[in-house]
Amino acid sequence: MARRPAGRPARYCSNKCRQRAFRRRAARQGARAEEPAASTGPFTDPDQATAPTVSSAPTPATTGHRHCLPLPLSLDSFVGRRQELRRLRTLLRSSRLLTLTGTGGVGKTRLALELARRLPSDAGRVDVVELESLHDGALVAQFVAAELAVGESAGRTAIDVVAHAIGDTSRLLILDNCEHLVDPCAHLAAALLSRCPELRILATSREALRVPGEVVFRVSELSLPAPCGNDDPASLLQADAVRLFVDRASACAPGFRLDRRNGRTVAEICRSLDGLTLAVELAARRVGTLPLSDILTGLDDQLSLLADGNRTGPYRHRELAAAIDWSHRMLDPVERQVFRRLSVLVGGFDRATAEAVCAGGGITARQILRVLCALETKSLIVRVSGGATPVRFRQLAAIRAYALERLTASGELHATRQRVLHWLNALAERVGGEAFADQAGGSLAAERDNLAAALAECTEHYGALHARPALELARVQYQQEQPSAARTLLARLLDDPAGQALGGSVPALAARVACQQGELTQALDLGERAVEVERTRKSPTGLANALDARAAARLGRGEFAEAVADLRESLDVVAVLGNAHNTAWCAHHLAWALLQAGSEQEADVLMSCCLPDLRRHASWRQLAAALHTAGAVRLALGDLKGAEKLFAEVLKIVPGASFHALYPVEGLAIVAAESGELQRALRLCEASAQARRRLDTEPEAPWRRRVEETAARARIRLSVAAREAAVNGARRLRGDKLVAYALRESNDRLAGDDAGSAVAGKQFPLTGREFTVADLVSEGLTNRQIAEKLDLSLHTVASHLDKVRDKLGLRSRTQIALWVTDRTTSRPTPAPPDFGRGGRRP
Repeated sequence: MARRPAGRPARYCSNKCRQRAFRRRAARQGARAEEPAASTGPFTDPDQATAPTVSSAPTPATTGHRHCLPLPLSLDSFVGRRQELRRLRTLLRSSRLLTLTGTGGVGKTRLALELARRLPSDAGRVDVVELESLHDGALVAQFVAAELAVGESAGRTAIDVVAHAIGDTSRLLILDNCEHLVDPCAHLAAALLSRCPELRILATSREALRVPGEVVFRVSELSLPAPCGNDDPASLLQADAVRLFVDRASACAPGFRLDRRNGRTVAEICRSLDGLTLAVELAARRVGTLPLSDILTGLDDQLSLLADGNRTGPYRHRELAAAIDWSHRMLDPVERQVFRRLSVLVGGFDRATAEAVCAGGGITARQILRVLCALETKSLIVRVSGGATPVRFRQLAAIRAYALERLTASGELHATRQRVLHWLNALAERVGGEAFADQAGGSLAAERDNLAAALAECTEHYGALHARPALELARVQYQQEQPSAARTLLARLLDDPAGQALGGSVPALAARVACQQGELTQALDLGERAVEVERTRKSPTGLANALDARAAARLGRGEFAEAVADLRESLDVVAVLGNAHNTAWCAHHLAWALLQAGSEQEADVLMSCCLPDLRRHASWRQLAAALHTAGAVRLALGDLKGAEKLFAEVLKIVPGASFHALYPVEGLAIVAAESGELQRALRLCEASAQARRRLDTEPEAPWRRRVEETAARARIRLSVAAREAAVNGARRLRGDKLVAYALRESNDRLAGDDAGSAVAGKQFPLTGREFTVADLVSEGLTNRQIAEKLDLSLHTVASHLDKVRDKLGLRSRTQIALWVTDRTTSRPTPAPPDFGRGGRRP
């Protein structure tokens, strides 16, 4: 983007400044004589603005001219950020000081200029002051005066003359790049706002100015495609990061287009860059010289690959390292130490983690909270979305790469990694008392990436500090249905002395992983080994876990009586320990085995005893499994209403896009078939089967056979037309739609062949042209601006708006804007698979 060079910070009293100001003022006043003055206040609703009137030669204090100088022209297109622009327009109408904050390279300057360009023509004058070239905070007011072409006045300070020049005129002053001058900028903003009642200030900074009345808007990274492996170009282009990459890549390599062959690679590049605007643009510039696969591989060294930006842009945007270095130079020594040490925590961190890893070497744990707040304020760490408790932070990939370089150069890398290993072992010890840790889904799942990073440097035998983190990482991978990765770790642990010191927990987990992969003979061998080791060690919790693992292998092999025997012994061992939750969980496993063995009545009694405790204390993953077992038991006993109620309860507590939702969906399909609703049963079976193929997960053999038998029976009994309608309807049931249909919260027609036409008239009542006009209204354009943009007459635009109001039953432009915003933000986005407890039952 071309930018107007910032003025040189000459002394305010210099003759050169006075001469330059005089020439610029003369040229500006000559232009203003031909411009209309605004007849309304700034940032009013375009519909309520009256027609502008032409004023004669205005004075600087009363001019209503739109810009002091033309806004810097953009040499490339502005991509995405539609919701941010709409939100910012609203905030700018209601606040006088709006500060855009965010990581360097996220796009604050471009967003601010785009916001200014899209303001109504009667919004008042806009001045842009770019502060990058100024490094002396004492000269900020003089610099702004020079940029505004305001001459000096005897006996007045620079703030006085700027405030006098602005007076009571409607103005928007953009202060760009304030972070290295944050204190003087804050004082200047406060002074001007207190003396100029119609002035509004839009600032960009990597940290807030902290002025009373300031509204801070954090500019986040560009939206990313869901990590579900989708290669459909239309779906991928819904993500702003992908759209930006394609736009910039096609400019560097004419003919480049997004298709199914390169879609996944482009999406992975954007995800690897965290959607950071500057990083995406720099990566896209490589398309003309490197294949996409090489760009993706080269991102392991982001700071070297992502260089060579625009020669005409500011220095801090010419390469990624320069953008980050700009922020790094503004940290104090303690902040720099913590900043670089955090780079080893690739999976994010909370306050306790940061204290454990970053304290030492002159830094106390009590200092860490203050430093984390400072780093977040300066946009060098960001909060992890999702409302996690405690709050977690992370460094964006590019910032982490820069910090890791600094950590290596400081000589602290090895010591910091050792502190990470000690912290992970301590964390594992705190959750180590769980009898069935393989299925607990504990807090270490949040540390998966930190576990993997800590083990990445261990290429030979595991040391004493590496074995326990390796076991915990394998557990997380098992719970997330990544058996191949878990098996690789466990194979090393089984043959490693440090792994053998962990007792039967390693072969027990290896047995469960082998069950996931369908290798049941090996699973039984590993289960036998785990039981043998734990009987020797005489560890009750270890023995209970080993017996449970061997029972899982026997269930998979169809050896139901032997599995029941193992689980009865496991329950006896756990019951003595006095842990009610572990006892209930083991009883639930025994109930499932009894159900497979044909003892439904005893299974029902066990579930009646253990389910209340699991409802109170179990994680949602464990509760979902237990409720499914209870539903399957009621189904076997012929209690269709009871089974349906339990399966429905599962659906209400699990994520709709995860494999956890598929068991109760299949259970409800069986209930429907037994109740004579064959088309509904087939539709649910087909929808679940399609979801399992997408998620690459399968249930255990007995349940799978039951579901397949249900689907086959429905196909035989249904007519050809009914069968085809069920199958076609199933294709439209995904995620929340599938859950809603299974719970009977949506009409059956929504999944039928005529679903598309049935809802189209209700959800899309506008024609394409009418929707375009409504969309432009939501962006704040007036009828005249819409007419110019679409090359229509004012009468045609007004006619389209009348039809929009009639069809939607809306009267004001604000209501139309809200309707469009809801339309564009309420489209369901496929959520990534939620991986928790393994997809196969224990």
